[in-house]
Amino acid sequence: MTALTITPGASRTLKNHVGLAQTVRNSFSMAGRGLIKMRRTPEQLIDVTVQPIIFTLMFTYIFGGAIAGSVADYLPLLIPGILVQTVVTTSVVTGVQLREDMDKGVFDRFKSLPIARIAPLAGALLADTVRYAIATTLTFAMGFVLGYRPEGGLGAVVLAGLLVIVCSWAISWIFAFFGVIARSAASVQGISFLVLFPLTFLSNAFVPVDTLPAFLQWFVNVNPVSHLVTAVRDLANTATFGGDAWISLLGAAVIVAVFAPLTVRAYMKKA
Repeated sequence: MTALTITPGASRTLKNHVGLAQTVRNSFSMAGRGLIKMRRTPEQLIDVTVQPIIFTLMFTYIFGGAIAGSVADYLPLLIPGILVQTVVTTSVVTGVQLREDMDKGVFDRFKSLPIARIAPLAGALLADTVRYAIATTLTFAMGFVLGYRPEGGLGAVVLAGLLVIVCSWAISWIFAFFGVIARSAASVQGISFLVLFPLTFLSNAFVPVDTLPAFLQWFVNVNPVSHLVTAVRDLANTATFGGDAWISLLGAAVIVAVFAPLTVRAYMKKA
């Protein structure tokens, strides 16, 4: 008989050369794990279920009369802004949960499995698109309850929601990168919100640009969040896929092109 000798690095070498088809299957399996985790710990969905409702009610009745004269006139301005603010903010959770899993040793256990090494990362990003879809649906539904009737029609509203989900998925690569390189989940959350708060609140999400001080208007006009909010408003309210929508998609593509390789490289060094 001939003895078969397996070197300690053999399994790792095999995982490094997993085919594309198996990588895709493994990634969707890990995405399924993420969905099961959400089902078993529903409190993780508070930010995409409770937050859109509270923010919509609060901003509508506090600022509606002051900014637009009435709630009905404010909703076409507010709902797209709340949608973008809520879903983009939700993308931070990707990095936070990724860091928590790495700290708990979950990803270390994945190393012993005959799966693609990138699958746990890809699966986490895929699973979070469900979170974005939930936040998008609830925001539009809450707006409808309050009296918002998008004049663009159902098809344009769906397209607007997909645009937000795609752009938020792209942004989640930034926070996934923070999740891989940061030392703790708390630091990921702190850094992420430090970046997001100025971008979401110094935008046209809640007030018209011309009501802002002149020294802020230039920043708001170049703010990528403002472009995304305008794109969603154009789609939902007039069924127009304009320049801001193309700018948003181009920005999403640039983010993925830059941060996906950085995140994967940093993750593979630790995986």
